[in-house]
Parts: sequence; C-alpha cells; structure tokens
Amino acid sequence: MKNIEKYLSVLTDEVDGLLLTSRYSRMYGAEFDIAEGVAIVTKKGCRYFTDSRYIESAENGIQGFHVLEVNREFPFAKRLNDAIADFGVHTLGYEEDYLTVRELRSYEEKLNAKLVPYNSKIYGFRSVKEPWELDIMRKAQEITDKAFAEVLPRIKIGMTEKELAAELIYCLYKNGADNMSFDPIVVSGPNSSMPHGVPGDRKIQAGDFITMDFGALYNGYCADMTRTVAVGYATEEMQKVYDTVLKAQQAGIAASKAGVLGKDVDGAARQVITDAGYGPYFGHSYGHCLGMEVHEAPGCSVAGTVPMEAGMICSAEPGIYLPGKFGVRIEDVVIFTESGCENITHSPKNLIIVEG
Repeated sequence: MKNIEKYLSVLTDEVDGLLLTSRYSRMYGAEFDIAEGVAIVTKKGCRYFTDSRYIESAENGIQGFHVLEVNREFPFAKRLNDAIADFGVHTLGYEEDYLTVRELRSYEEKLNAKLVPYNSKIYGFRSVKEPWELDIMRKAQEITDKAFAEVLPRIKIGMTEKELAAELIYCLYKNGADNMSFDPIVVSGPNSSMPHGVPGDRKIQAGDFITMDFGALYNGYCADMTRTVAVGYATEEMQKVYDTVLKAQQAGIAASKAGVLGKDVDGAARQVITDAGYGPYFGHSYGHCLGMEVHEAPGCSVAGTVPMEAGMICSAEPGIYLPGKFGVRIEDVVIFTESGCENITHSPKNLIIVEG
C-alpha cells in the first residue's frame, strides 16, 4: 500500500481532509523529502505546496500529489483555501505535536475549514515499517557500522572529545550519510557517566572509557548506535560493568518478539543490571523506536504497555552510569519479527581496547 493510501484510509465524514505541515508527515505521504512545504490530503485530490527554492525538485520527485508553487500572489493560505473549496473540505485533521500555537492560530484564522487535532491518526502508520523502509534503515545502519570501524584507529590519547566527534562525523559522511540522525555524543573518562553528555574539550587519557552514540541519516531515515571502548587498558571494575551491560542487552534482544509488551523487553534487560547490583545506575529506558525521527513511539520502557508489532524497529541500549567514574552503554537496532528480531547492527560488541 502506498503511504498516501494509508492517509486516505483515516479520512471520515467528520474529518474529510488532512493538513500535513511537518517535514516527516509530508515526506511519509509523498515518499519524497522537501525541506519546506505544506500538503493537503483528501479523497477528491491531494496537493503539495512549496516555494521557488524547492518547486523543481518537488515537481520531479513527488508522486501522488498535484504540486503547486507558493509565492506572494499565491501564499499558502490561498493555495490551501483553493484546495478546500475545490475538494469540498469541511474539517482538516492537523498534527498538533508539530505546530506552534502561533502557527495553529494563523491557520484557524485564515483557512475556511475547521481544524481538529489528528496527530495520532497521521502518526500511527509510521510505527510499523514497510519492507522498503526497512531496507533503507539497514543501509543507514551499514553506513553507521562502517563509520565506527573507520573511527577506531583515529582515537588517540591527547585528542579532545570534540576532535573525536569531528572525526566521527567525517566518517559518517565519507561512507554515504546524507546527514546525522542527531548530534553525536562523544564522552570520555568521568564524562561518560552522563548518558547524553556533550563533546567538550576534555583530552582523552589512558584508562578512559569512551562512549560514542551516533547514527547516519540516509534517504530520510535514521540509524542509531552506541559503542563504549577503553583506551590503553580496562580495570577489573570497568570490565565487570561492561560485561553486565552486554548481558543485559543480550537479554533484552532475546526477549524481543512481536506481541511482547515494551515493558517486558525493558524488564528483561533491567533485571540483569539489578541482579548485578547496578539497578540505581540504569535510569533511562531500554530502547526507543526510530524511523524518520530518531525517537518514535512506542519503544521499550518501564511504561511500555503497547505490544510490539512485526515491522517495528527499536534500539536496544541498556547502560550503567557511575557518577564521577565512568559509564557504559551498548546500543544496537533491531527489527521485531513474528519469531524474534533481526539485529541490523553488526559492529563488534566485545570490549574493544584501543591503543591510542
């Protein structure tokens, strides 16, 4: 089924049109990415509006929509109202999670249709990926794996976290990334105890753990991966914590299967960490779903009461963080299947010790 057909399926007598304003929903419906624009979806016709910077690309790449340019003579409001009149639209469902209050008030003031929140209907299709979407995400993870392999020999004692982050970004682009899924996390030594620490000017030293959390954006879809490596050597405590996190991740992956609740996947990993005595040092969830955005619903957390479905794709990233000492996180991305899951991250997970 085409994505535009999925959007058409949620239209009713009460909500007879969709107003797509976010880049993600426009891309999902059109199966083509344009940075700026607005789209309207109805059973009588679908139109996509963008300005002169993107009109040629939109006309060449977008399928299933009539593409029209917006300008001073034909601003967005006029284009939308023309479509509302032509298609007989009375009510537009909009993405409340992506509109600012100012934007919503402007649409309500200018458009000749009632606007109703409809984000859950518009968003809902994205949680289960089509086979072609999964192929793109496999490629994004492949690029991410290659970047990790290439950045390892670049790690040197004395380089800063910022410098290593720059090398990692270069390796992502060099191997085919269109962009980054998010700003990479590169933290070392005591900074690695901060799960979402920001790369700084700290210089890498022998005996450090370095946590690198990063991902390639490819063809509009995100990859995500974390690896923690040691520099020069690892103490007995470092090895113990690392092994515990790895066992926790393996337990979570083993529990991952269509039909299982997200909280049960989280619980399988969390129990390993708790049994090892590190329960208070694992504060975040086991994993989040991803796709066009790096964080999507539903995910695997202690609050995850939604059964996971075949075709959902989720991170597997338990961690232990000892304040002032170090932290460890290991993250893969898995696709849920009827019989288990497919791990599409292929970088090694044994503790890597780089010489630096």
